Amino acid sequence: MGGRGVKITADTNVLVRALVQDDVEQARAAQALLSRATVIAVPVPVFCELAWVLRRAYARGAGDIAAAIEAIAGIEAVVTDQPAVEAGLAMLRAGGDFADGVIAHEGERLGGAVFASFDRRAVAGLRRSGAQAADPCELTA
Repeated sequence: MGGRGVKITADTNVLVRALVQDDVEQARAAQALLSRATVIAVPVPVFCELAWVLRRAYARGAGDIAAAIEAIAGIEAVVTDQPAVEAGLAMLRAGGDFADGVIAHEGERLGGAVFASFDRRAVAGLRRSGAQAADPCELTA
């Protein structure tokens, strides 16, 4: 199964090891795998987890997280839902969570016109990024 030309779906831990390199052996293996793969499928939930892990476990700031996600998404072999990733990045840059941007994007794609959440920070961040967002109390008043 090894060698060149492998098509993979990358789990979050593979991307974390390649980026953070806090485990030398796993970092080497992750980087070798990513460099050999002809297709690196990165489902959007992996980017959501990556953003969370980098923020919570490694105390990385929004700029570093955005740069990491952009670097991975920019790899030629990477296949992902680019519009959803861009929505997550826009939310991250607006001071919110990457996952909230993705959720709002996916909801809109599915027909939801307004992101509804009791998370005030998420609502404010989405509004700053140009999305329609509201507290449920605002929508029921």
